[in-house]
Amino acid sequence: MTDATPDRARLAALVAVWWEAVDSFTRVLEHVDEDQWATPTDLPGWDVHAVAAHTAHLESLLAGRRHEEVDIGDAPHAIGTMGQFTEQGVVVRRDETPDDLITEIRESTTARHTQLLADPPTDGSVPAPGLFGAIGWTTGLLLRNRPLDIWMHEQDVRRALGMPGNLDSAPALHSATYLMESLPFIVGKRAQAPSGDVVRLEVDGHEPVSAVVGEDGRGRVATPDDATPDDATPAVTLGMDRETFIVLAGGRRAAEPGVVRMSGDTGLGERVVAAMGVTP
Repeated sequence: MTDATPDRARLAALVAVWWEAVDSFTRVLEHVDEDQWATPTDLPGWDVHAVAAHTAHLESLLAGRRHEEVDIGDAPHAIGTMGQFTEQGVVVRRDETPDDLITEIRESTTARHTQLLADPPTDGSVPAPGLFGAIGWTTGLLLRNRPLDIWMHEQDVRRALGMPGNLDSAPALHSATYLMESLPFIVGKRAQAPSGDVVRLEVDGHEPVSAVVGEDGRGRVATPDDATPDDATPAVTLGMDRETFIVLAGGRRAAEPGVVRMSGDTGLGERVVAAMGVTP
């Protein structure tokens, strides 16, 4: 029998980070004034109300509630099947009051949190429950994605309303570290860096990561073997604070002038920065 203790501990830690993200997000929503709920966010087509509705939708599904199929109308920002699916959750809740949305998030997440504590997940490789499993997600992927999604949306609301904060919490660290893993894909696939080039990413508060492009044009995590005495210096090194990075990696906004530290091949660096958005 395989010892599942390491995976159990990892999954339990993800549940704890998700629960902290939920608590922080709902506390922020409690402080949104009545006239601020219609404030646009960085997400096309979504105001603060829509961001809260989206979160209420996904967490209600995870709590076992039914998804409602509705006509989303003219919504050019709802791209692809998943975009249209999530937009349905927003449309269904369009007339819900802010208090109703906050209550739904709390009730759904509390029900799910209670279940996860009573029957903790032990195997991250098994299919995720419900619709998430149907699209190919594992339990581990689901538990890893939820704190990222909720914390990113908290930041969307904070930026929209000029309420910066919660950038040094466990959900913040989890989300930025998770997004940093996309560097090889960005460098090889999107930025089309030349074979052999190494790109180093330094996000304040995190261990630096480097990606190298192989002869097949694909990026991968760089190892010490990729640095020789002749070419130990990366082709380009990019540095930034955590908030700048999550705004870029989340595809929210372009980089403000001067906020990205860049040394080396600036042309490549600019392509990497422009291609950094990996999550809607």
